[in-house]
Amino acid sequence: MRIKEMQEYAQIRAKARAYLCYIIGRNITDTIKNGNIQTVLSKLEGLNDSIEKAEAIYALDANGVQMIENISKNKKLKGLGKGSNRADRAYYYKTIKEHRCTLTEPYPSDVSNTMVVTSSFPIYDEEDNLLCIICVDISMGNILRMVHPSSIDSYFGLLTKIAYTSFSVALALVSLLLFVKGASAFLHFGLDLGAININEMFKATILLTLSLAIFDLVKAIFEEEVLGKEKKDDAGGGHQTMIRFLGSIVIALSIEALMLVFKFALTDPAQLKYAVFLIAGVALLLISLSVYIKFNNPTEQNTKKNK
Repeated sequence: MRIKEMQEYAQIRAKARAYLCYIIGRNITDTIKNGNIQTVLSKLEGLNDSIEKAEAIYALDANGVQMIENISKNKKLKGLGKGSNRADRAYYYKTIKEHRCTLTEPYPSDVSNTMVVTSSFPIYDEEDNLLCIICVDISMGNILRMVHPSSIDSYFGLLTKIAYTSFSVALALVSLLLFVKGASAFLHFGLDLGAININEMFKATILLTLSLAIFDLVKAIFEEEVLGKEKKDDAGGGHQTMIRFLGSIVIALSIEALMLVFKFALTDPAQLKYAVFLIAGVALLLISLSVYIKFNNPTEQNTKKNK
């Protein structure tokens, strides 16, 4: 399970809980008659049809013991679990404590060996005695598809990952070509140091610097958008592709400005003002990047809210 999926689930958890609790409640809360649990259990097959992506549906008694076999479309899960004690599971004691429908954090399933979440819905009689708890297990991927259609686990998310992968490969090839061109610009001089041309060396440096900047951009895009790696708080918490790209541009332009200073100092000192203009532009870009990071830092924003 990738970190980005966990982040997406954290963002949509409240919406997912509300949606699942509504579906469960609509199917079973009107079936309680004089504390007869069987009228509730008889509706679970219909609930399984209402939540098509559910892995398993089952019921626990007031002590946390599973009352019926799993109801599931998955043959590996169907018919299992009856008599299992689940009183130590978070979805049981959290439901007892909160006295309402709950949705758990993702956890690994013992049977399917995938990350799942469980929505638990308590059923009480007229005297507020717990009759049973209806539990619905759903895989992490399915809950994201149900509530967050644009998630990385959805079909749109898969298409997005393919697109980002294609752009990453194309940019990586551009970076490689620039590297080869830059390296060949000075390697063809061989060991004859007297034949080295300063202008050719500057051109080679520009090509290599541009190659490095593009490669760093590819790395940021691929890690964030394809692999879904966690965003680091020390990077400002903003969009990492933007930060890494602007950072690479600042470094590349700084190197170019330094080279222009030396080049004009040797060839045409009157042109040094253009190098100064470039340095001023780099400074402005660096200030803009600092402002962007500051106002996109969730840690700092949360600290202000807590105060």
